[in-house]
Amino acid sequence: MDAWPGAVASARACSAGRGTRAPSRCPRARGDSARGAARPTYNRRMPHRDAFEVSALKSDSFGRIALMRDAAGEFVRRDLRHVPLWLRLPARWLARREAHALRRVEGMDAMPQLLQWDGRRLDRSYLDGAAMYQRPPRGDLAYFRQARRLLQSLHRRGVAHNDLAKEANWLVLADGRPGIIDFQLAVLGDPRSRWMRLLAREDLRHLLKHKRTYCPERITPVERRVLRRTSWLRNAWFATGKPVYRLVTRRILKWEDNEGQGPKP
Repeated sequence: MDAWPGAVASARACSAGRGTRAPSRCPRARGDSARGAARPTYNRRMPHRDAFEVSALKSDSFGRIALMRDAAGEFVRRDLRHVPLWLRLPARWLARREAHALRRVEGMDAMPQLLQWDGRRLDRSYLDGAAMYQRPPRGDLAYFRQARRLLQSLHRRGVAHNDLAKEANWLVLADGRPGIIDFQLAVLGDPRSRWMRLLAREDLRHLLKHKRTYCPERITPVERRVLRRTSWLRNAWFATGKPVYRLVTRRILKWEDNEGQGPKP
């Protein structure tokens, strides 16, 4: 399954025409799984015209997500061309937010890498793994320790994911490591600001809730205190935003997948 939620230019192209004193800014290619296969090298501006669909991963009112393949390898595409006319503006806004966030996490391991965003299609690298609810990390303390370090690295980049309550946005990769996908609601900012620290704390609380579900005996006293102390942001969301969200998604858009979690195995 894909991490919906890489894109790296050729090292030859990156180094061409640069002086010896200029520092290299070429992103480093990383593997997608424990199988040892090197990630294909993509040019961000390559239109992938020879790509074909391998399988559909998700389709909703804000676009179609599909696993694609071209001469360079597999990648994931969010296609907005079939979005209803009245939803195109919010769908494009969400996809643009995801593209901005993926640029910020460029080069990070266990994160999808942006390949291309042309206003209608967003292409990003494929991560070999399964959603948390499909491959539950029961009793796997190492997974949650790595997930916390991954989250800290994300926050240091100035990115708050803002949607980690959904198990579908946490991956268990092929080698057992955690991965994070779906950055449509991500917020970017100064990681030292009060606002970003608050959002980072909410991301952490959501991770600890998953740890409490799958690894309850390893929750520490400090983590229990974090879980008990809710923020004003969380309280405001449940009092105002959550009812509106449910009205839109359940009544208008007819979503029935438990906020993207999907059926439990």
